[in-house]
Amino acid sequence: MLTVDFDRLRVGRRTRFIDVGAGAGRHSFEALRRGADVVAFDQDAAELDQVAEWFAALEAAGEVPPGGEGRVQVGDALALPYPDDWFDCVLASEILEHVPQDERAIAELVRVLAPGGTLGVTVPRWLPERICWALSDSYHANEGGHVRIYRARELVGKVQAAGVRLTHRHHAHALHSPYWWLKCAVGTERESHPLVEAYHKLLVWDMMKAPALTRGLERALDPVIGKSVALYFVKPVLPAAAP
Repeated sequence: MLTVDFDRLRVGRRTRFIDVGAGAGRHSFEALRRGADVVAFDQDAAELDQVAEWFAALEAAGEVPPGGEGRVQVGDALALPYPDDWFDCVLASEILEHVPQDERAIAELVRVLAPGGTLGVTVPRWLPERICWALSDSYHANEGGHVRIYRARELVGKVQAAGVRLTHRHHAHALHSPYWWLKCAVGTERESHPLVEAYHKLLVWDMMKAPALTRGLERALDPVIGKSVALYFVKPVLPAAAP
């Protein structure tokens, strides 16, 4: 399940790509399949161990084009251990809502991005997220949980202030919003609730089969109740200094 458009991020062979807050690696795997030089970066070492195993499995299965490489790095998004202007593409998907010092994290994302490079940022959309917060405290008020709800224009302002320019935005995962509203209504810990189980099976079926009916329905609903907002930026190339 991808939240961003990799063509819009211009990810291809030998693209230096970092997935900050990679989690289970869904976006890192797509970048590797495109032949990028991928760093899956996260603070969860155990989860990254699983990502590393999947990187190896993709290579063994012949799904990595020549030049593609995947590796993992444990670390803190507030202090990325890379030089300035190092990556062609930086992705931060569904992490900034967890970070109290979000402007510091944004500054790091922009710092390591090369001039002319692309930055993708996704966060939960304001309306679906506000409904989840209203229905359940346990949805967000837990260790490592969500600390804020963004309005898109607020986040765009913060990211552009760090030195990049917005190029595009869209919404994604409309079919997931009702699922989370349902979970919040019955109790987020009640995974075995019949309605939750039934809806989860529907989502898994949709992701595996991608039928035209549900794909079309989600595209129609994304502008209205899309669970995530995806923002795309480019770092300007500064003119060369006069001799």
